[in-house]
Amino acid sequence: MSKQHTSVRSYGVLIHEGRVALVRSSNPHHVPPLWWLPGGGIDFGEAPEDTLIREFKEETGLEIHEPQLLGVTSDVRRRDNGDRIHTVRVLYTAALEGGELRHEVHGTTDHAAWFDVTDLDNLNIADYARAAINAAQPK
Repeated sequence: MSKQHTSVRSYGVLIHEGRVALVRSSNPHHVPPLWWLPGGGIDFGEAPEDTLIREFKEETGLEIHEPQLLGVTSDVRRRDNGDRIHTVRVLYTAALEGGELRHEVHGTTDHAAWFDVTDLDNLNIADYARAAINAAQPK
């Protein structure tokens, strides 16, 4: 019997010098590889902004500051095991404070990289991430 889950997560759009920081899913079933925004699950009692800062450091090695709320999205999808997951994403823009770009080990992501914001059309990016990147750029 399938189960239902709700997950509340924080993600950030970091655009620095015309490039956006993205992380790659470590799921081998994503072909081509799927990229999304750095971020992750909010721990009990943790502020979404604190989650964003913590997850950014864990997944990319980068330190960010000044998170500004960009928006909130929500979707329901079915996992490979048949369970349904309702994901609520709190989306922020952030500024680069420092750190060295590095890859997460043994996580839901396995690679972190900078991409030119004008060169994302041919990259397999999660829909929510692509929409957030577009919304974060000046019109």
